[in-house]
Amino acid sequence: MDKETRNKIGQRAVIFSVSGKIALTVFNFVIGISSGSTALVAESAHTFSDIFTSAIAFIGFKIGLKPADEDHPFGHGKAEPLAGLLIVILLLLIAFEIFSEVYQKLLLGSSLTPPGILAAFMALIGIGANFALSSYSMRIGKKINSPAIIADANHQKVDIFACAAIFVGIIGSRMGIPILDPLVGGFVGLLILKTAIDVARENIDHIMGKVPSDGLIIKNIKSAALKINGIYGVHDIKINDMGPYSTAELHVEVDGDLVLKEAHKLAHNVEKAIIEQVDGCSTVIVHVCPVEEDEKCYD
Repeated sequence: MDKETRNKIGQRAVIFSVSGKIALTVFNFVIGISSGSTALVAESAHTFSDIFTSAIAFIGFKIGLKPADEDHPFGHGKAEPLAGLLIVILLLLIAFEIFSEVYQKLLLGSSLTPPGILAAFMALIGIGANFALSSYSMRIGKKINSPAIIADANHQKVDIFACAAIFVGIIGSRMGIPILDPLVGGFVGLLILKTAIDVARENIDHIMGKVPSDGLIIKNIKSAALKINGIYGVHDIKINDMGPYSTAELHVEVDGDLVLKEAHKLAHNVEKAIIEQVDGCSTVIVHVCPVEEDEKCYD
C-alpha cells in the first residue's frame, strides 16, 4: 500500500473516531445531568479524554508518514508507537480517577442515589456506538499497520465494557442495590488498567524492533529474494520493526565467479523485489555472498 493511500485511509479513520466521541461526550453529559447519573457524567469526561487519545493517535500517524531525511534515515515510523505509549499514560490516569471514585463511594460513604431510567438507555446506545467505533478503527489500524490507531481502537473497546457496566450499575441501583454501581466501576477500572498494560507491551515491542511472532515477513522476504534468477540462497535475515513499516537486512548467495557489477545488479534486483512484494517493508539492505564460500561471509 502506497503512503498516499495509507494517509487517506488513516485520516478517515481518525476523523470518524473523533466525530463519534464528540457526539458521545455531549449526549452522555446532557443525559447524565438530566437523569442524575453520576456514572454517565463521569463517562462523558472519560469519552472527552478519548478525544485527546484520538488526537494523539492522529499526530503520531501524521509524523510517522514523514519521509526519511538526513537526521532520520529510516523515516519517522517510531512516532506511532510513541503515540501509543502516550495513550497508555492517559489510560492509566483514567483508571486512577475511576479507582478514586470507587474509593470515595465505598470507603468514604459518598451518597449513592439511583439515576433515572433514561441513563440506562443512554448506556445501551453507548455500547452500540463504541462497538462500531472500535471495530472500524481496529479494522483500519490492522489494514494499514498503524500502531497508534490500533492502540486507540483498543482504548475505545474498553468503553464498550464501561457502558455495559454503567447499564448494570444503573439497573442494579434502581432495584435497590446502590453499592453495585461503584463495584462495577472498579471492574471497569481494572479493564482499563489491563488494556493499558497490553497496549504498552505492544508498542514497546514496536519500539524495541521485535520481529512479529508469526515469522511471516521473514518467509515473504526469503521467497521474494529466491525468485530472482541468480540467487541460490538467503540467510541472516534481520528485521527492524519501525511501527507502520519495517526495514530488512539479509545475505544472498550468488555465483562466486560473478564480476562486481553483476553482483551489484543482483543485489539491487533483490531490494526492489522485496520492497514491491513484501507489504510494509520499506528499506532493504542486501549483502552479497559467494555460494561456494558461504561460511566466509560475515556481517
